[in-house]
Amino acid sequence: MTSRHPLTPGRAGAASAALALVLASAATGSPVSAAGGEGADVPRGTVAYRPVAQFAGAGKPRDLLLHPDSKKLYVGSDDLPETADVNESGLHVLDPADGKVRSTVGQAPGPTGTLGRRAVRQILAPLPGDGAVFFYPLRGIGTAKDGDAAAAGAWVAGAAVTHATAGLTPSTVLVAQGSVLSEVEIATAAVKRSVTLEGGDGFAVDAARGAVWFTDFADRRMYRVDTATFTVVATVELPAGEGFAGFTEVDPETGAVWVGLDTSVVVHDATGKRLGMLKGGADMPRAASFDTATHEAFVVWQDAGDTSQPGSDNNGTLTVHRTRDLQEVAKPVALPGIHTQLGSAALAVEPGGAVVFVADPVAGKITRLERATSPRVTRNPADRAVTAGTRVSLTAEAEGTPRPTVAWQVSTDAGRTWQAVEGATSPMYSFTAAVSDNGRRYRAEFANDAGTVHSATATLTVTIADTTTGDTGGTAGTGTTSTTGSTGATGSASEGSDGGSAPGSAATGSATTVGGGGGSAGATVGGSTNATATGGALASTGAAVASLAGTAVVLTAAGWVLMRRARRRVDG
Repeated sequence: MTSRHPLTPGRAGAASAALALVLASAATGSPVSAAGGEGADVPRGTVAYRPVAQFAGAGKPRDLLLHPDSKKLYVGSDDLPETADVNESGLHVLDPADGKVRSTVGQAPGPTGTLGRRAVRQILAPLPGDGAVFFYPLRGIGTAKDGDAAAAGAWVAGAAVTHATAGLTPSTVLVAQGSVLSEVEIATAAVKRSVTLEGGDGFAVDAARGAVWFTDFADRRMYRVDTATFTVVATVELPAGEGFAGFTEVDPETGAVWVGLDTSVVVHDATGKRLGMLKGGADMPRAASFDTATHEAFVVWQDAGDTSQPGSDNNGTLTVHRTRDLQEVAKPVALPGIHTQLGSAALAVEPGGAVVFVADPVAGKITRLERATSPRVTRNPADRAVTAGTRVSLTAEAEGTPRPTVAWQVSTDAGRTWQAVEGATSPMYSFTAAVSDNGRRYRAEFANDAGTVHSATATLTVTIADTTTGDTGGTAGTGTTSTTGSTGATGSASEGSDGGSAPGSAATGSATTVGGGGGSAGATVGGSTNATATGGALASTGAAVASLAGTAVVLTAAGWVLMRRARRRVDG
C-alpha cells in the first residue's frame, strides 16, 4: 500500500475468541485516580483516544481518505441493505468536523462508457488540491472531486480487479487481478506492464525504495517486486497459520512492512527481515495506517462476529504503536460492534495523529476519535503563613488535551489521606484562614480523558495576632502561652487592730493572658472581676493563673511582715 492511507481487503472467517489484546511488545499503562482519591498520577505524556462523534449517511463505508490539501473526508461506500428506499453507494465527501455530507458522486462509467450507480471499494490516492482516484467494481478506475455530478472513469481489460493502490507516478495506479500485478494508466486504464506471481491477494507500495510487497496469504509468503524491472527479487516466508487475510501496509518513513494475518500483525523491515509481531486474542487485524509526524502506527482489530465462540463479543479495538519498537503508546480503545462478517474496517489518520477516523461497515457509521494527552502541571501552589482571618488564595495550573478539569483537595493528616474541597473547581482557590486550618495541606487534582495528575502540596500555617503588642502571637493549636498577662497593682497595707493587722486587698488587680486557641478569656487575680481578654481566641492555662495567684500571696505576706516589724519598733 502507499504512504497515503491503508486499504484493507480481507476475508471474514471464524477465529478462536478472546477480546483482550495481548501485545508481544511491552505495553504501558497506569491507574487513573478519581477526584479525591489516592491513585497514582499517570506518567507524563500519557496518550488516549476517545470517541467524540459518529457519522452516518454515507452508506456502507469501505474506505476512507482524509485529503491532504482540502482536508475533506472522502468515503468510498457500498449501499446499505437497511436503506432500501435509497441507494447510498458511491463516493461521499464529508466535513470531517461534524460529518455533514457535502456531496455524493454516485455515477461512474461502465465498461461501455454508460453512466450508472457504482459502489466505491477502495480510494487509491488524492488528486492535487481536492478529489480522489478510486477503484469501483468490477474493473473501474475513476476520478472525482467534491461537487462533481459524475465521475470520470475507464475499465481495465481482463479479469476482475481484486486489489489496487496508488501507482509509481501521479498518472498511474497499480492493480492486482488475482496473482497478476499491473501498472495501469488512470485516464485510459491501459496496462503499461505486468508481472505474474505464484499467488497473492493484496499488496503495498514502497515507492521511495522502489519495491512492491505482494502478499500470498494462502501460501504464507510475501514477494518483493522491484519497480524498476517489474520482476520478483525476493521471497519472504510468513508464520504458519489459518490463512485469514488482513492487510499489507508499508510504513513510508522506514519502509517496514506490516502484514495483518489471522490474529497477528507481523512486521518486517525494508529488506524483509522479521522485526517482531503483535499478537491478539480472537480479534483480527483488518486495517492499519501510519503517521510520520508522531512515528506511530494505528491498527484496527475486528471481532470474528461469531458469538457462539468463547470470548467473542462483536467488539473491536483500536491500538496505537511506536513504529521503531512496536510498543503500545496509547490505551486500547474499544470499538463496539465492529466485526468481520460484513467486511473490513477502514482507517484514516490526520497528520500529527490528533484525529482518527474508523469506518464500520456493519453499522454503516464512521467514528471520529480525538487524541487526549494527560495533564502537565505548569504552576504549583506555594506554602502560606498567615494570621487568622486573613484571606488566602492558592493557585495551580496545568495544560493538556482536552483542557483538564481541576478539583482542590485538602489533607488534615499530613498528606496521608485527601478529601475534595466542595465547590473548589477553579485554578485559584480562595478562602478565609481560620485557626482550625493551621497545618492543613492543599493540592490541585487535574484530570482529562488521558488520566489524572496532582500538583505539589502547599502547607498553610495560621497564627494569632497579639492585639496588645501588635505582634503576631503563637501558632494556633500549640497550647503554649504566647504573652503573659500583667499583674494588677496590689492594694496598700492598712492598719489593723491590736490583735493583729489583716493584709489589704489587691486594688483591681487583673491579669490578661494570651494562650493557645480554644480556651477561656483572661483570668482575674486579687478579687477583681474586670479582667479583659485580648488577642482573638484566648486561653488561660492553669500555670498562668497559679503564677499570678502566687505572686499576690507573696506580696500580701511581705506586707504583713513589714507591718509587724513597724509595730515592734513603735512598742519598743
